[in-house]
Amino acid sequence: MNTPLKPLEGAKLGWLTLALALATFMQILDSTIANVAIPTISGNLGASLSQGTWVITSFGVANAISIPLTGWLAKRIGEVRLFLISTILFVIASWLCGISNSLEMLIFSRVIQGVVAGPIMPLSQSLLLNNYPPQKRSMALALWSMTVTVAPIFGPILGGWISDNYHWGWIFFINVPVGIAVVVITWGILKDRETATEIRPIDTIGLVLMVVGIGCFQMLLDRGKELDWFHSTEIIMLSIIAVIAITFLIIWELTDDHPIIDLSLFKSRNFTIGCLCISLAFMLYIGSIVMLPQLLQVVYSYTATWAGLAAAPIGIIPLLLAPVIGKYGPKLDLRRLVTFSFIVYAICFYWRAYTFEPAMDFAAVAWPQFIQGFAIACFFMPLTTITLSDVEPAKIAAASSLSNFLRTLAGSVGTSITTTTWSQREALHHTHLTEAINPYNPQAQQAYDALGKLGMSSEQISAYINNQITNQGLIMSANEFFWICGGIFLVLLLLVWFARPPFIIGGGSARRSGK
Repeated sequence: MNTPLKPLEGAKLGWLTLALALATFMQILDSTIANVAIPTISGNLGASLSQGTWVITSFGVANAISIPLTGWLAKRIGEVRLFLISTILFVIASWLCGISNSLEMLIFSRVIQGVVAGPIMPLSQSLLLNNYPPQKRSMALALWSMTVTVAPIFGPILGGWISDNYHWGWIFFINVPVGIAVVVITWGILKDRETATEIRPIDTIGLVLMVVGIGCFQMLLDRGKELDWFHSTEIIMLSIIAVIAITFLIIWELTDDHPIIDLSLFKSRNFTIGCLCISLAFMLYIGSIVMLPQLLQVVYSYTATWAGLAAAPIGIIPLLLAPVIGKYGPKLDLRRLVTFSFIVYAICFYWRAYTFEPAMDFAAVAWPQFIQGFAIACFFMPLTTITLSDVEPAKIAAASSLSNFLRTLAGSVGTSITTTTWSQREALHHTHLTEAINPYNPQAQQAYDALGKLGMSSEQISAYINNQITNQGLIMSANEFFWICGGIFLVLLLLVWFARPPFIIGGGSARRSGK
């Protein structure tokens, strides 16, 4: 039995925090940075736009499959060793992505990148918690959470700026120096602090079921809108395979002696409630930051860079408040912090629903984003602490990987649901608004006459009015999304109060022993 190592202190602790935060930032950034560059990449490699989307899909599918394996792999080869191997391979895969001269090579490299990226985020969280003094773990989580919330904002901005000014390969090349720095710092500090390992049989059946089930589910989420969902035979087949494989996976993992995914973690009340809250809230958060830049670019003619800048204020408050929340948060009932977070989320979504209109200016977009930063700052650290507070210390890596997997999957679900319902509701509003454009409507005729006096032809007037109706429909459907999100956050704030204090990471064993 390994003797627990003394927590790190001083400069070593600071350097480790920086390295693991950079690793998390790099991995999350890479999942969003390529989104705005797809047209550039597709054109450069001689591929269609639909083929180019596989650059995103291939990474997402591979990443979704590998994240749940983290707990099992960490027990097999050690958390430090697995983290370093994953980061090194991530750097190599990023370099291969950057030098790709064909779409096939780029997609292959993105698959490798997605697979090896899976363990990086949960292990960065686990390694932080294992090496921080217990009384400072909330600070560690606050600093780690800051990178999780800020990275999705900077991804599109950086991706758009690079693709507009440099070769798209630099989207991936920027990972190389960052990854090398992470490896050097982490190895220098943790090389003698490897976690205990044990040889476990490979759960082959569970692995196959997971790869098939999660892979098909992620693919149908990524391709559903493009193929018109269940009007497509491919989507129907993916759905059937995913449902069957995931159902058998759950049954198998609950009965196997050495499961590849430890579903027994859901016996812990706090873990279950924490996963539900953080996954559902993250689903809405990701849905909004995916829709907002598109809305600004399509309706308000923002460039990709300016759309990103309009969304960016959401990261200011978390940067400033992370140390404060980390220091003083544990002295409060964490459920109160989460409640405050969800109330601010709801207020900001309702605020957007009231202010989003055709004449909206930049400030009307930026201010709700800025205020929502208070919700972000009080969201990840408290909920992650609640999630892990009922877990035994030996299972923190497995719990972290499972909760991160569910959160990542929820983000994919949020993206698919948001973009699909936004388009569908726009089409419905477009139909209703178009019905008012007829010869018997005086206002419609006045608009036609006014545009005609400007020298526009009949075809130009029809096209202009149709475009205005489309924009109005997009705004109306976005506002409906904001109203629904606000209501869901108000329901979620009730759920978090079912969690049971005390909220101390690694306190699961003490609670079970009755201490």
